[in-house]
Amino acid sequence: MNKVAGSLMFLLFAGQGIMAQTGGGIQELKPADHPRILLLRGEEAAIRNTIATDDIWKKTDLFILSSCDRMLEKPPVERVLIGRRLLDKSREALKRIFFLSYAWRMTSQQKYFDRAVKEMTAVSSFADWNPSHFLDVAEMTMAVSIGYDWLYERLPEETRDFIMKAIIEKGLNPSLKPENSGWVNVSHNWNQVCNAGMTYGALAVWENEPELAARIIRRAISSITLPMNDYEPDGAYPEGYGYWGYGTSFNIMFLSAVEKAFGQDFLPEIKPGFFKTAGYLENMTGPTGICFNYSDAGQGGNMNPAMFWFASRLKDPSLLWSERYHLETKNPPDDRLLPAVMIWGAGITMDRITPPLKPVWVGQGKNPVALMRSSWTDKNAIYTGLKAGSPSVNHAHMDAGSFVMEAEGVRWAMDFGMQDYNSLEAAGVNLWGMSQNSQRWQVFRYNNFVHNTLTVNSQLQKVDGYSMITSFSANPPMINAVTDISSLYCDDLKKAERGIAIIDNKYVMVRDEVEAKSRDAVVSWNMLTSANVSITGRNTAELTGDGKKLVVKIMSPANAELVIRSTVPPQSYDAPNPGTAMLGFEVNVASNSNADLVVILLPEGAVENKKYTSMKLSEWAR
Repeated sequence: MNKVAGSLMFLLFAGQGIMAQTGGGIQELKPADHPRILLLRGEEAAIRNTIATDDIWKKTDLFILSSCDRMLEKPPVERVLIGRRLLDKSREALKRIFFLSYAWRMTSQQKYFDRAVKEMTAVSSFADWNPSHFLDVAEMTMAVSIGYDWLYERLPEETRDFIMKAIIEKGLNPSLKPENSGWVNVSHNWNQVCNAGMTYGALAVWENEPELAARIIRRAISSITLPMNDYEPDGAYPEGYGYWGYGTSFNIMFLSAVEKAFGQDFLPEIKPGFFKTAGYLENMTGPTGICFNYSDAGQGGNMNPAMFWFASRLKDPSLLWSERYHLETKNPPDDRLLPAVMIWGAGITMDRITPPLKPVWVGQGKNPVALMRSSWTDKNAIYTGLKAGSPSVNHAHMDAGSFVMEAEGVRWAMDFGMQDYNSLEAAGVNLWGMSQNSQRWQVFRYNNFVHNTLTVNSQLQKVDGYSMITSFSANPPMINAVTDISSLYCDDLKKAERGIAIIDNKYVMVRDEVEAKSRDAVVSWNMLTSANVSITGRNTAELTGDGKKLVVKIMSPANAELVIRSTVPPQSYDAPNPGTAMLGFEVNVASNSNADLVVILLPEGAVENKKYTSMKLSEWAR
């Protein structure tokens, strides 16, 4: 039995025996004394040493302290729902209490202690933490538990008792009710966030309710393996960049806290994909610092706290190359988990973070993806990502076959990403239905009509369709990846394959090979952009932005004509999309016949290499 599996078995059996009588011969499992969550007594020294030797870490520490100073002038968090959610307030409470508790432990300044207590008592006075949307409870429980644990020894007994009861009555106990605990059996981010929040509550009040605490932690250890299996086999996270940051960060908050509290490597039996996911996240950011924001992800990119845990655990500082970019080129992120970065990153100075070596990262799984670039160190490098997968995955869009593309420091081919949930729910949109005819697919940003993929006969992609990355090559002069998206169009096409290639490290080629069924098919090719677009010929267009130029040219079919399509949405509930346009063309494919659609994206100065233009997808990986 390997070490990780053995640790799991030990904790599960020990947890079952936690409440056994000592006379039964089973030693009780007990956590460390307070403070026991994430940062034990005396571990502040490692953080201080890192701050003293690295200006970026010093800047990050000062950012947390200055943020705390600004909090002192604000009223405490109030119980105000937005739609059906208290989540905004739970997140604000987590940020305030985590930041203030960190500031107290690093400086011992009374003002931070007093304000942390004020925030904890305020939210502990709420009637409840909104268990009908349990993410709200999870983040609030984590918030209060960190403050309770880190300030435990100095808290007046009456205040300590009041906060402790709130953790139990408004956090832990509601999680045991069937109507609130459906997340225990799911594999998406709710499982990770809710199990982490409840575990923090259990660790905080262990002395007061050891049987309840043990029950909560045993449940979490058993349950959280469900979403961790979703990273298999290669680490591609099904819900995309934004929810990777949410689900994975809270998963690491769970793993780190349990390990630290019990002083042993109590990781669940983790399969390789979970550790490989650090490579996925790193490669999801292009040279511009913008992420590949497919599915329900926001535009832009940001620092992800969990990456510092992975870098430390795997002893690979190069995993922080993109995180270093965010820390060095921007102000520290206003992330509610930022103090955890100071804990997990202690000892990793910026000069130890070297660029990765591989230009291509490919991951299969529920939503496969291929991520390619011409360089890790050139800010003007070519970057492209190809997404496969299925619309049926949680938070997915109809975007199988979609791609993004960067060159010369500009994101030329983009993705809208998500629309704010509250804006759609307030309009009565059934956003969470995932059937073929769900209203979700009428939302402008969610269907295939405005993603950088194909649309056939003006139809939606098939929700139950699925595509893998069928081949790839990391070898110049033709770095590439191919996906078979046929099942997404099975009503109209016998075959649909797409390949994306970086040619000579200079430009990008997109090739589609399609075959119609027994009736004609109209195939639409789309590319969404925020650049200014000018049609310069029947088959050419010039994109301009940030003083740079890109030429889009149809190489096949010869008679195809580029057009610009509007991105003004059809429904009143759709978000506006100013400053964007769809560039594309249509091809009529006769029944039972084939067509090749080949488009090249040429940055200024790049010249087409005709050797590759007619090369079939079956030859690409050779």
